[in-house]
Amino acid sequence: MSIFKKILLATDGTESSEIAARTSIDLSKRLDSEVHVIYVAHEHPYLHAYHDLRHQEDAGRFRDENQRMLEEFMDQIREAGGTIAKSYLKVGDAAKEIVELAEELRVGLVLIGSRGHGRIRRALIGTVSTSVLSHAHCSVLIVRGHGPEEERVYLLGKILVAIDGSDEASAAAQAATEVAKATGSEVHLVYAMQEEHYRPHLGPEMWEGWERGFEHAKRSARSWVEDQAERLRAEGTRVVEPHLLLGRPDAAILWLAEEIGAGLVVVGSRGVGGLRRALIGSVSDSVARHAHCPVMVVR
Repeated sequence: MSIFKKILLATDGTESSEIAARTSIDLSKRLDSEVHVIYVAHEHPYLHAYHDLRHQEDAGRFRDENQRMLEEFMDQIREAGGTIAKSYLKVGDAAKEIVELAEELRVGLVLIGSRGHGRIRRALIGTVSTSVLSHAHCSVLIVRGHGPEEERVYLLGKILVAIDGSDEASAAAQAATEVAKATGSEVHLVYAMQEEHYRPHLGPEMWEGWERGFEHAKRSARSWVEDQAERLRAEGTRVVEPHLLLGRPDAAILWLAEEIGAGLVVVGSRGVGGLRRALIGSVSDSVARHAHCPVMVVR
């Protein structure tokens, strides 16, 4: 089942939200998705401390102002050719409200902008997007500016999808191929082998035998990655190249994404449901935090 049938676009009125909105417009048109929009306004604590007429008037003024901002954002989306199923104005903790509405609406994807970009700032994505990524029951697409042209259309060009044979990675590949077919994008597959997993503590006399075994493991891994690429090609996906890299998976994915100029990185995550959703997988977490381009974490 497609994760793109119903999308929740989160906005806070910033530039990163505008980038996310442009992405949602393009994605929803190509995938025939239903888009809902949520705007979470900051809560004003002092309004709860006083209940006289003046503060009631202030509360109404804040609500009117927030509603106006949401309507202006909706107008911008419509002017750009987007269609919105419904909009929601919430007040309070942004991440909490986004996650709760996503569950209530049973959306397959939350789309949210991030202020984290550039070589230094990309190390820490926004706290709201981080929290949504950690706690959402569904897949999350974090959008950030890519390259010198902030106005470019996203999700076109090259999509890099990480695979490792797990169910989570298979779900990521399915989502990536759906986007690729809809947008005419090319797909790159990457599988990262961690050498230390194949290298136990060996004495010098056993080193040569280990090297032969590791070379065999690499050949097997290369064959498997190429088989995955052929399978996707047979399904009509434009797979350009499968990549086998050695090293820590998150570092390998991030390096290759920059090397090929990826417009989107897609990774799977095991962090779902109940207590487990509090901690998403370390690889997807690291990629989402440090990637130069939009990242989709698929559950």
